[in-house]
Amino acid sequence: MTGKSLWYENDSRFIPGHYQPATLIDLALSREIDSHRLLRGTGLFHEDILAGQTRLSPQQFVALIGNSKRLLDADDSSFLFGQRLLPGHYGAASHALRHAQNLHQALDTLVLQQALLSPLVTPQLVLDEQYAYVYWFDSCGAGEQWRFLLEASMTSLVAMSQWLSGQRLPWQCSFSYDEPRYVEQYWVHLGEQTQFQRPLDMMRIPRQYLTQAWPGASATAGQVARQEAQQQLEQLGHASSFLGCLYRYLQSHVRQAPSLEQAAQAFGMSPATLKRKLHKHDTGFQQQVDLVRKHVALYLYQVKGLSNEEVAAYLNFNDPANFRRSFKRWTGSTPKLIRQLFSGA
Repeated sequence: MTGKSLWYENDSRFIPGHYQPATLIDLALSREIDSHRLLRGTGLFHEDILAGQTRLSPQQFVALIGNSKRLLDADDSSFLFGQRLLPGHYGAASHALRHAQNLHQALDTLVLQQALLSPLVTPQLVLDEQYAYVYWFDSCGAGEQWRFLLEASMTSLVAMSQWLSGQRLPWQCSFSYDEPRYVEQYWVHLGEQTQFQRPLDMMRIPRQYLTQAWPGASATAGQVARQEAQQQLEQLGHASSFLGCLYRYLQSHVRQAPSLEQAAQAFGMSPATLKRKLHKHDTGFQQQVDLVRKHVALYLYQVKGLSNEEVAAYLNFNDPANFRRSFKRWTGSTPKLIRQLFSGA
């Protein structure tokens, strides 16, 4: 089913140093952080990044984020980084974003060009009758830097859509963790409707904002840029991460709940190799299965409005008590509480 060239892993060196990493480096340098201290332990040199030749792996980028966070030691670092991320200066993919005709086209471009525009965080777009939802997933095992990346990613989308639309759009941002002590940074950069202790890390916006025309966009320039960006992706050899590919496989087979052995066979590798790759990304097979089933269950509740019994049946749980136990393990909550949360969202 899948060839190795279709995905990147956390040690694949493909991220141009003068793209997103340079944005973070410049932010740190603007606050008088020494470049040698900033790059210590990453295997990178500032001169090589300036020369435009360096390619980073996700691991190196995450290490750079860890150094930056520690040296900057400021609550607004991730948000300031996010404000600078999109559309960015990343070649054709950034030009495609810059000339998006509307929010829907921008989101489609961001999802399609994720490996170029957001290599560490995977966005997923879901629509229902009222809202557009953007979910964010960890592409490569970011570990303790995940919150920084999530804050930056959501900020990047809010800031870009405000700039290109010419207005502050009514995004609502939700986070799965507790309200942090620096909550005012969320209010400033993401809006005062930001919520915590929610089931998923996601953003939503009323659907009517998807198709409002954005001023300053060139349809011709945008179309050419999207074609060039697609060629760039093809040259790169992969459009998403290994975890992203596994997620989509498990999602498409969620009702069958494939075993480790079945998944390994589908990916053309031994079970031991699959386990080793997952361990390298700081996760395990059951964790990924649970993540997908959690997301599908929440989607069925929130977007499709299904009942507990219907969700359990869709996921092939014959015993309602077993489904409740599994659901609580995935989400930390019961199906009843989750339904109440969504009905009052």
